[in-house]
Amino acid sequence: MPRNEDEHAYGSALLVGGPADGVRIEVRGSPDVIQVTVPCRVEASGSNVRAAAVYVYRRGSGGSASPRYGFDPASP
Repeated sequence: MPRNEDEHAYGSALLVGGPADGVRIEVRGSPDVIQVTVPCRVEASGSNVRAAAVYVYRRGSGGSASPRYGFDPASP
């Protein structure tokens, strides 16, 4: 359950560290975790297979109006 009372409202959040360092995103509510994916090349030409690297960012404990999500190198 989102912590924000208005779970349909969007707000700006900052990603800190990892491959998306410094990226600002819009999130609905205040999710505890954000998942970022980055496409990977697939060597099998003509294949419909796609692959993505998965990175996890966790919301910081600060009560800022613009939440910060820190990179979690131990996830997923």
